Amino acid sequence: MSDMTMGGVCAKADRSADPFIPPAPTPREKPVGRLELIRIIYRNPLELWGKPSYNEPWVEVDWMGMHTIIANDPGLIRHVLVDNAKNYRMAAVRQRILRPILRDGLLTAEGEVWRRSRKAMAPVFTPRHIHGFAEAMLERSVAFAERYQTPGLITDVARDMTLLTYDILAATLFSGEIAGEPGQFAHEIDNLFETMGRVDPLDLLGAPVWLPRFTQIRGRRSLAFFRKIVADTVAMRKTRMAKGDDVPNDFLTLLLKTEGPDGLSRAEIEDNIITFIGAGHETTARALGWTLYLLAEAVQEREIVEAEIDGFFGKGGRDLPPHQWLDNLPFTRAAFEEAMRLYPPAPSINREAVEDDQYRDLKIAKGSTVLAMPWTIHRHRLYWQNPEAFIPARFHPENRDKIDRFQYLPFGAGPRVCIGASFALQEAVIALAVLISRYRFDTVGETKPWPVQKLTTQPQGGLPMKVAPRVQNKT
Repeated sequence: MSDMTMGGVCAKADRSADPFIPPAPTPREKPVGRLELIRIIYRNPLELWGKPSYNEPWVEVDWMGMHTIIANDPGLIRHVLVDNAKNYRMAAVRQRILRPILRDGLLTAEGEVWRRSRKAMAPVFTPRHIHGFAEAMLERSVAFAERYQTPGLITDVARDMTLLTYDILAATLFSGEIAGEPGQFAHEIDNLFETMGRVDPLDLLGAPVWLPRFTQIRGRRSLAFFRKIVADTVAMRKTRMAKGDDVPNDFLTLLLKTEGPDGLSRAEIEDNIITFIGAGHETTARALGWTLYLLAEAVQEREIVEAEIDGFFGKGGRDLPPHQWLDNLPFTRAAFEEAMRLYPPAPSINREAVEDDQYRDLKIAKGSTVLAMPWTIHRHRLYWQNPEAFIPARFHPENRDKIDRFQYLPFGAGPRVCIGASFALQEAVIALAVLISRYRFDTVGETKPWPVQKLTTQPQGGLPMKVAPRVQNKT
């Protein structure tokens, strides 16, 4: 992207003299020692990155015996994720974290297993199917909003959004037929990401794979909980199908119909179900929570979004099919997208070079790890003006097309781009429109979030916020 283009985006976007700058780790001035590096990566990898990672197109480092390239340049990212994607596989450390949880689910499968899974799920995420989910998304959002009726309510919005997105996921992809209780689900997923969703120090020290990881041992109970949910959910649907019941043609049914020698194995089906139950809703939940927090702190931006939603509904927007809300609420969408820029749900994309490669004057040796990290790319000084600030106008219609495709990666890119990206955007705008039209979310003294990487970018300590009915002007 040229300097002229970037200047155009920023000149229009930075209309506020004093935009809100949310909490984030300060770039480090100097490298850390080996033991401190292990401690930081285990506690919160977002605190590791130094100034070069936010200022240089790429950075080469050698740590723990591994050559690592931190890729920030959009052209380099395109080269690795798209143009020469066949030369890059999932990084070993990433797989050691995720495969015990997701096994051969879509996020962790490789080669032929990944291709079969992607092909099996593609029909569910066509625009026609996604638009068909919109009514259920609206219904579940409206029903969820009722819980905020209590006067003076202070609630953990981060946890609430996990419950809401779980509810939407259950109603859309599984037609309301997921076994288990949502409250327990939210608790267990927090525990799973707190334990198995973190880098284990033994992985950083290069310990043998067979040596037990303490973090994974602590998370086995939560993993067993999710595996049981999947087994019970599959058993319920299979029983109905065997009886000849008129079952919904949803994600679950379509997956079960692929079982067989030319499709997916039962284990692969269960792995993909747990991927979508355990991780498919979590990213959207985190982004929704961060959006409500950022709007609460940036009152000017909140007023823009509230005015847009009020105007939309006041002019008959409620009568439009909800799948059309996404295109009719551009400022609401922009706030959500800016929240994903500042707090990307998936803060790192890890690849490993299969063979030697080269991009411009950068030599990428076989076995090198390439980190394309939305966390640093989205806050990079070369590609964003005032990158630490919350400025939704970056994504307003007149600006969004000027942002390079590979400098904004909330859903990844290339063949492994998130299959549910359109689903998530539609879900988020519908949920935000319902919640913000009815309530105002304000921070309280206890609202002091700190971003922590545990698979997703989570607010440490949650997002306690006051939720109160809005007083709107009737026109």
